[in-house]
Amino acid sequence: MKTKLTTLFVAIIMTVGFTAQAQISEECMTTGSIFNEAAKVKNWDAARTPFTKLRKDCPNWSLALYQYGEKLLKADLKAASGEQEKAIAQDLILLLQQREQYFPGKTDKGENAADQAQIMFDSKIGTKKSQFDAFQKAFELDAASISSAKSIYTRFKLAVDLYKEGQQISLQDVFDLYDDTQSKLGKEATILDTKLQALLDKEEAGTALSAKEKRRIKGYETNLKAFGIFGGSTDGAMGALGNCENLVPLYQKDFESMKNDKEWIKKAAGRLAGKDCTDTDLFKQMVENLHRLEPSAKSAKYLGILAGNRGDTAAESRYYQEAIDLETDPKERASAYYRLALQAKKAGSYGKARGLFNKALSEDGSLGQAYLNIAAMYAASANNCGQTTFDKRAVYWLAASTAERAGRVSPSLAGTANKTAASYRGYAPSKADVFQSGKAGQTIKIGCWIGSSVRVPGN
Repeated sequence: MKTKLTTLFVAIIMTVGFTAQAQISEECMTTGSIFNEAAKVKNWDAARTPFTKLRKDCPNWSLALYQYGEKLLKADLKAASGEQEKAIAQDLILLLQQREQYFPGKTDKGENAADQAQIMFDSKIGTKKSQFDAFQKAFELDAASISSAKSIYTRFKLAVDLYKEGQQISLQDVFDLYDDTQSKLGKEATILDTKLQALLDKEEAGTALSAKEKRRIKGYETNLKAFGIFGGSTDGAMGALGNCENLVPLYQKDFESMKNDKEWIKKAAGRLAGKDCTDTDLFKQMVENLHRLEPSAKSAKYLGILAGNRGDTAAESRYYQEAIDLETDPKERASAYYRLALQAKKAGSYGKARGLFNKALSEDGSLGQAYLNIAAMYAASANNCGQTTFDKRAVYWLAASTAERAGRVSPSLAGTANKTAASYRGYAPSKADVFQSGKAGQTIKIGCWIGSSVRVPGN
């Protein structure tokens, strides 16, 4: 009986598969083949007629119809202007909607909706409010699938513009969205950085990379550069809105009515701490109230900040460690480790500080400031780590590459990180020095507390 049921099941599957295939007519298959061959070589003029026929008569022919079709319409869009541009843009939006209609299982809803919103923005379709609402819908559908730095930034830029125009966006909404935007940019950039670093480490170890891996490196670097640009643009769009002069009055006016609301205090104190507005009476009052209402990891961290403000390093360390022990949120633990690391760095305990910075990074890989601090410690130790002048100056290569990672994982730091890296490279051995040393392509081991190695460029 079991064998008969199995045979029947297989027959049903084969019938369903045959029926699905039969739904794609021979004419559609032929037209699709013509379209495919032309689109592969970007011969959009030759691809346009079969593309139009497929959309009309064979919308379920293949996902390639929408993948190549998107490229075709974007090429048309790039060459268009005025009303023609808007018409093509609206057709492109329709194509993306059709893709989701006919291939829902192969279409990320959030990413697809964000792409449509970006087209609306780029081609000035609708109002700023309708464009912003389209982005909001995309992020609500599936924020995880949205990885475009441009789309992540554009949503925030629209929110700032709407606030400035007085259109139903509050300053608090802008602050919340700023945090969300920088967090998302950092998360996506960290994913790319991890992939890039794995290939760079492989190359650093002397393993030859394949042509495909070299292309990946180039792609990762290009995308990370975009994250850096848009991360900086996010800070630029925020501008003076996010300074202490705006934040303190914003929270001060609500403090009396909200001083017993734990969640409000957590958010407000977090914002003040994030913008270094911690030497204010308002922050002190918030922290004391929060600790009275609910002693927690957050209140312990903020008490640590207050202890640091008054110069009590012992209490500062104790509170930060308490925050780490109580905290369940990785980003908050990272913040506490980072502050402990700064304390150790200030005391000149570089090995301890690096360990704490690395612990912070293990909790939050987008904490680019940690890499900048590690790089600074490397640079400060160059004269003490190495047997020869060449080896000592080689430490600056390590400092430079570490600084660059800061910009890769935290896009808003890209400008600072790249300038810092360039400055360190200015102290590293020159091409002439490398040639005279005969060490091109060799790996130099760096001693003292650094305990690392660096590959001499050249081969």
